[in-house]
Amino acid sequence: MFKKILIANRGEIALRIIRTCKEMGIKTVAVYSKADADSLHVRFADEAVCIGPAESSESYLKIPNIIAAAEITNADAIHPGYGFLAENAHFSKICSENDIKFIGASPKMIDRMGDKAAAKKTMQKAGVPTIPGSDGLIKDFKECKKLAADLVGYPVMLKATAGGGGKGMRLVWEESNLEEAWNSARQEAKAAFGNDGMYMEKFIQDPRHIEIQIIGDCNGKAAHLSERDCSIQRRHQKLAEETPSPFMTKKLRKEMGEAAILAAEAVKYEGVGTVEFLVDKNRDFYFMEMNTRIQVEHPITEEVVDYDLIREQIKVAAGVKISGKNYTPQLHAIECRINAEDPEKDFRPCPGMITNFHAPGGHGIRIDTHVYANYMIPPFYDSMIAKVITVAQTREEAIGKMERALDEFIIEGIKTTIPFHQKLMKNEDFRKGNYTTKFMETFEM
Repeated sequence: MFKKILIANRGEIALRIIRTCKEMGIKTVAVYSKADADSLHVRFADEAVCIGPAESSESYLKIPNIIAAAEITNADAIHPGYGFLAENAHFSKICSENDIKFIGASPKMIDRMGDKAAAKKTMQKAGVPTIPGSDGLIKDFKECKKLAADLVGYPVMLKATAGGGGKGMRLVWEESNLEEAWNSARQEAKAAFGNDGMYMEKFIQDPRHIEIQIIGDCNGKAAHLSERDCSIQRRHQKLAEETPSPFMTKKLRKEMGEAAILAAEAVKYEGVGTVEFLVDKNRDFYFMEMNTRIQVEHPITEEVVDYDLIREQIKVAAGVKISGKNYTPQLHAIECRINAEDPEKDFRPCPGMITNFHAPGGHGIRIDTHVYANYMIPPFYDSMIAKVITVAQTREEAIGKMERALDEFIIEGIKTTIPFHQKLMKNEDFRKGNYTTKFMETFEM
């Protein structure tokens, strides 16, 4: 087992990893930018190293600085968390070259699954259902136009092969808008990822976004820990998640779980990750992508199956074999992401000083956060400052707990998305489980 792990991240996920490491008897090293000197992950790690100024490009994305921090502290492994360098194949390779274990996917795996077109081809060969679309990358607009008209049919979705977070994506309803969408998507992809490769898929109207949590070991054996429904999104960014999905049936869970294992074992996946699917109104499901890292929403899975995903991720990285057991939720859990944003003003970011902070508590309530009273939220990073997770015997009880928890949650000095989540919990369609990825298009604050 590892003796010391450096956490190449910040905020709540860094603190989350530190907690599990302490329970496992593993020493920890926090890295931080000058803007994060007062963050709790710095306080609770065994050691801390400043790796640069506030800007991510000069700190949390600065690979030489992170490797240097690992070397001077004698860390034998690096956990990247999510975001930043978590799915950076070059970083994974550099770690290996410096005899530091990267607690995540191999460079080859990250490249293979990070290229969306290549990942789709791999899944097709493995027999995993995929969305009808182009066979690999589209070479030019002429081919794009022909594909849309003859093979796929409108509406279509143009996607950047190196995309993520909604960048390089365009929904096209008719041919007259195709060329403009093609050009703008390529430009955006080139600017964001340095890669303007595009592919096309048939647009699945009003789908659910359901992901399957997987874990695989060094022997190519994989298992799943059931599903999470991530359909409550705004601009392709998740706002709230739950498990089990209110849309799920036993038959669908079995089929999707088997497909996810098929996907993982087809590429000999090692570590924790998710296989993400779009599910239409007829409960037909299609592979969307594989995320080769821990997810923001992993706590709800942990709560319904009593399984520490970070612990198991570390163990697999150390060469421990998995049991191969698949898990089915016995409880119901919901997660609300609390962001420093103003939902009344189009979710505009609201960095600043937290003047008062009181976290809710009680049975079945978990708060993952790195902030506190008099903490200054910097403007340089993602706006998520906390996650509220509730778990109960039934979905109705989990919603009731969430309503009570949100009412107790006091964050003053800045605007947060707490009021949005309070309204979401009272929304009739949400309470009935009647929602898709289009839910936020008609939701009113």
